[in-house]
Amino acid sequence: MAPLDSLHSDIRDGVRAVCNQFDSAYWQKVDHDRAYPEACVDALTKAGWLAALIPQEYGGSGLGLSEASVIMEEINRSGGNAGACHGQMYNMGTLLRHGSAEQKKRYLPDIASGRLRLQSMGVTEPTTGTDTTKIKTVAERKGDRYVVNGQKVWISRIQHSDLMILLARTTPIDQVKRKSEGMSVFIVDLKQSIGKGLEVRPIPNMVNHETNELFLDNLEIPADNLIGEEGKGFKYILDGLNAERTLIAAECIGDGYWFIDKARKYASERVVFGRPIGQNQGVQFPIAADYIEIEAANLMRFRACELYDAAKPCGAEANMAKYLAAKASFEAANTCLQTHGGFGFACEYDVERKFRETRLYQVAPISTNLILSYVAEHVLQLPRSF
Repeated sequence: MAPLDSLHSDIRDGVRAVCNQFDSAYWQKVDHDRAYPEACVDALTKAGWLAALIPQEYGGSGLGLSEASVIMEEINRSGGNAGACHGQMYNMGTLLRHGSAEQKKRYLPDIASGRLRLQSMGVTEPTTGTDTTKIKTVAERKGDRYVVNGQKVWISRIQHSDLMILLARTTPIDQVKRKSEGMSVFIVDLKQSIGKGLEVRPIPNMVNHETNELFLDNLEIPADNLIGEEGKGFKYILDGLNAERTLIAAECIGDGYWFIDKARKYASERVVFGRPIGQNQGVQFPIAADYIEIEAANLMRFRACELYDAAKPCGAEANMAKYLAAKASFEAANTCLQTHGGFGFACEYDVERKFRETRLYQVAPISTNLILSYVAEHVLQLPRSF
């Protein structure tokens, strides 16, 4: 349906072949049971799709963010929810670009094979929200270990991951020249940490998304698990965040195409007053308008991927891609629900599940308002609004 479908058609076909094994009934049951889509994630892992960004020397495919984004798009476009496994993709940015040779050798082959999952990133805190430089989680060096104390919130997939990327302050904020300095990034072995300084409390929420609150009480992390240089962690995390926003944009685009296709088919087949409802401009025009918005977001997604893969600054493009895609996907969700009328609320049609899932991305990761603030300040050079 989309002109950009011809890009990476081999990847699209491969991912669709896996995802087609997990139909609407599968995802509805996973959602109803508040379960993790273990079978689907395992199938994608065994097929090698979740190792796309890992270099070939470590058992991965050595692909770029553009290809990885297509994988995420196709999972959602097939009716699935890539939120269960997208962390493995964007967490790679921090480890691949800033991890030591020894760390890559230690972790990447097992992540590529599926023996280890790197699905979680611990950044957000309850008292700081998006003001990341004000985080209060502290890591203090003691001999060959760091001792970490603090709290994190909205940390996803902890219960289905083996490793987590953790951001903590290693130098007090009043002792650094710039508030973005003095934070460091660590790899946390969750199996060794949970119950031994790390407490995990699940947060029930609107969608079937496994997310948690973390309490770190004298958690010990080997000094060898520090990624890159101490104090430069915020810069390292940004690589992961730009990848995250671009991949989320791709997922939203996948959702958008799913909603448009669902609405188009229903509007063509549903007959009222002797003709298909899609013959009415009041029904077809919103679907067409949403398609245009999804196509525009798609172009910005690939622009962000192009810059990221070339190791060029892409903060503005990654943020704008996420903004456009999240907005377009939710508009398409709303149109799809409206097109189905009362049936849109019936679980049988699966529209209500996807509606809830795509709504999340208006809020997180990074809200639409924070993106507007970023563009106003850093692109348009307007005064900071907060």
